[in-house]
Amino acid sequence: MLKYQQLKNIFSIGKRLCAPYWTSNRKWRGIALLAAVIACTLISVYIMLEITNWYNEFYTILQNYSYGKFWHSIGKFSILAAIFILVAVYQLYLQQWLQIEWRTFMTETYLEKWMQNNTYYRLQMNIKKTDNPDQRIQEDINQFVTLTLGLGIGLFRQLTIFFSFIVMLWYLSGTFQFHLHHTTVYIPGFLVWATLSYSLLGTLLTHKVGHQLIGLKFHQQHYEADFRFSLARIREHSECIAFYRGEESEKMTFKNLFHNIITNFHAIMLRQKILTGITASYSQIAIIFPTIIMAPRYFGAGMTIGWFMQTLTAFGRVQDSLSYIVNAYVDIAQWLSVIRRLDSFISHMEESTKITSHLNIKYSKNEYALENFSLFLPNGKILIDNLNFTFPPTKSILINGNSGCGKSTMLRALANLWPFASGIATLPPPEATLFLPQKPYLPLGTLYKAICYPNNEASKENVISVLKLTHLDKYIDCLEKVDDWSMILSLGEQQKLAFARILLKKPAWVFLDESTSALDEETEEYIYGILKKCLPNITIISVGHRSSLLPWHDICLHLNGNGKYNITYLSKG
Repeated sequence: MLKYQQLKNIFSIGKRLCAPYWTSNRKWRGIALLAAVIACTLISVYIMLEITNWYNEFYTILQNYSYGKFWHSIGKFSILAAIFILVAVYQLYLQQWLQIEWRTFMTETYLEKWMQNNTYYRLQMNIKKTDNPDQRIQEDINQFVTLTLGLGIGLFRQLTIFFSFIVMLWYLSGTFQFHLHHTTVYIPGFLVWATLSYSLLGTLLTHKVGHQLIGLKFHQQHYEADFRFSLARIREHSECIAFYRGEESEKMTFKNLFHNIITNFHAIMLRQKILTGITASYSQIAIIFPTIIMAPRYFGAGMTIGWFMQTLTAFGRVQDSLSYIVNAYVDIAQWLSVIRRLDSFISHMEESTKITSHLNIKYSKNEYALENFSLFLPNGKILIDNLNFTFPPTKSILINGNSGCGKSTMLRALANLWPFASGIATLPPPEATLFLPQKPYLPLGTLYKAICYPNNEASKENVISVLKLTHLDKYIDCLEKVDDWSMILSLGEQQKLAFARILLKKPAWVFLDESTSALDEETEEYIYGILKKCLPNITIISVGHRSSLLPWHDICLHLNGNGKYNITYLSKG
C-alpha cells in the first residue's frame, strides 16, 4: 500500500508541475514539437526493424558467399543508416527546442509567482523555510524539463521498441521443448519469456539497491546550494568580514558545509558502486545470455547465421527496452529529487501568499491615520497595542525607541510587507510614497540605473542636478559606468544616493528607516534641509535614534516595545 501511495504521490506531483505548460495558451507550439519528436521516434524504430531484418539477409549472403548480392545489401544498409542518422539529429534538435520552450514558460511562471505580492519576502516568514529559491528557478527547473523530456520520450521509445520487436522475437524464437517425467513440455516464444524473466530480475535488484539514491540526491542538491550560497555571501559582505578579521570563522563555516557535501557524496558513491556493479554485470551477462539460450537450436536445427544474428539483435532490442529502468535509474533518482524540491518550493510560495494581514489598508488623498493599529511578532508578542494616530500632511513624524521595539517593523506593516498587524490604516496612494531602508539597494549596472531605480525615467540633467545637491558630484562622470556600485560607494554615499532618488521622484510622503545612520550629524542636517527646501510639501516619517533628528520633526512617536507608546508634539524654537 505504501509503494502504491508513493507512486500516486509521484504521479500527482509530476502532473502538478507539468500541467501548467501543457494547458496554457502556449501549449500548441509544444504539442507540435512533441508530435514531431514522437514521429521521429516512430520512424527511427521502424528503421531499426528494417536494419534487424537486414542482419538476416546480410549474414545469410555472407554464409552463402553470394558476392553479387553483397553490394546491393551494403547499399540498402547505407540508405537505412542515412535516414536513421538524419532522423536522430532532428529528433534531438526538436527535443531541445521543446526543452527551451517549456523551460522558458516555467521560468517565467515561477519568477512571476516568486515576485508577485512580495512572495520572495514573505518566504522568509514561512515556518517551512525554502532554501536557495534562486537555485530552484535556475537549476531545478532546467533539470526538471531536461529529465522529464529525456525520461518520458525515452520511455515512449523503449515501449515502441518493445511492442515492435516482441512480435519479431516471438516469431524467431519458435517453440522450445523439453521432457519432464515422460512428458514433453512445449514453450512457445521461449526467448520472449527468457528476456522478460532476466529483465524483471535485473529491475528488482536495481531498485532494491538504488532506491536510497533518491533521498541522497535530494540532500546533495541542498548541501551544494548551501555551500554555493555561503561562498557568494563573502563577496556581498567582504568588507564587514575583513574588518572583523573573520576569515578563520568563515573558513570553518565553509569546511563544515563542504563536509556535509563530502559525507553525503560518500554515501552516494557507496550506493552507486553497488548499483554500478549490478548494472554492469547485468549488461555484460546480457551480451552472452541470449547466445547461450539460442545455441542449442542453432546447432541442433542447423539454422542459418543470418537467423542467429537477427534473433540476437531482436533479443537485445527487447532486453534493452525492458531494462529501461535499470539503465536510467540514476536519472530517475535525480528526477525524483528535483520534483520534490520544485514541489516544496511552489507549495511554500502558495503557503506564503496565504499569510494574510488583519490590517485593513485604505488609500486616500485627503485623510491619513491609524485606527486601533496593533503590531505583533510571528510568535504573537505584541509590539504596538491599539495605536490611534493621525498623520498631519506636510508635517514630519519621528518614530523612536529602543532596539527591537518595532520601529522598522511598523514601516514594513505600513508598506504592506509585514502581515502580523491589525486595525485600519488610511494611507496615501502607493505612487505618492517612497520607502527608504537603512541600507539602500543598488542594482548591478550603470550608476545612472542605480540612481533612477526602480524606474529609469529621469533625464540625465536631473540626475546630475540631484547628484550635486547630495554632494555626490564627483561621480557625475561615472553615470554610464557599469559596476557593482554597492562595493564602490561607502554606506554614507549609498544613503546620500537614496536621498537623490527622493529628489528625483518627488513623492508626497517618504518613509525613512534610519536612512541617515551612516551620515555625520552635519551631513544629516544638510540632507533634511535640502528635502524641506526642494520639497516643501513633503511629509516625512522617520525611524531613528539620534536626538539630532528631533529639530527636523513636528511629532515624536516613542515606542516602548511592550505594546505601549507615547506621542509628543515638538515645538520648534
